[in-house]
Amino acid sequence: MSYCRQEGKDKIIFVTKEDHATPSNAELVADDPNDPYEDQGLILPNGDINWNCPCLGGMASGPCGEQFKSAFSCFHYSTEEIKGSDCVDQFRAMQECMQKFPDLYPQEDDDEEKEKPSKDLEAASTEATVTEEEKGSS
Repeated sequence: MSYCRQEGKDKIIFVTKEDHATPSNAELVADDPNDPYEDQGLILPNGDINWNCPCLGGMASGPCGEQFKSAFSCFHYSTEEIKGSDCVDQFRAMQECMQKFPDLYPQEDDDEEKEKPSKDLEAASTEATVTEEEKGSS
């Protein structure tokens, strides 16, 4: 026989093998699109953008959140032939804001510059090895 026990904020439910043997009679309730705790994905059922979606990685709430929302909304609702081509100003404003916070929004160019010295070192090391081998064979 199953029973429940409350311990602080937790409710502990003990069930028997017989309880597990019978099929569940639980009824699923349709998702409430107004439930702020319900995961809805990026686009809500009504077509609006879900700014709380974890897929946005917090971009909507960071220091450039308003600029991000403006640019993303413009793109999402764009009806231009080339989608988002009417949103250049919003994306430029977002980019300018992000450049003010390089620690939060690292630029791709910075990553490429960091990689270049290591590639240059690899090339120099390879050239030195080839030169040493040529000297040894002469």
